[in-house]
Amino acid sequence: MSNTFCVTITESKTNGDKATVGFVVANAALGSDKDTLVFLSADGIWAAVEGEVDKIDEGQPFAPLKELVQKFVANGGKILVCSPCMKKRGVTEDRLVEGASPAGGAALVEWLSNGSPCVGY
Repeated sequence: MSNTFCVTITESKTNGDKATVGFVVANAALGSDKDTLVFLSADGIWAAVEGEVDKIDEGQPFAPLKELVQKFVANGGKILVCSPCMKKRGVTEDRLVEGASPAGGAALVEWLSNGSPCVGY
């Protein structure tokens, strides 16, 4: 069984529920001692952009997305943000939340090639 886990998120502004649930699952994976990666692409990149992540709050029983992201990073989770998706949306690296880094698809492929299970939101 793999010691790693991956969550991909492709929606955030257009569907805050998907980003929220994605980070809930990612935090649960960390709590299960899995080395966990969240890969944000397409509209999902907004979940790692300062100011934008603050706007997503799906309400009870979920914590605001910003809190879920901060908890994930504080507990050692990794966030990779699709760099071509950032470029398409005019987002620069300096706008990313702490703990998030731009990356291409090759970084995701490398993570998955080690046998990591992956779920998508």
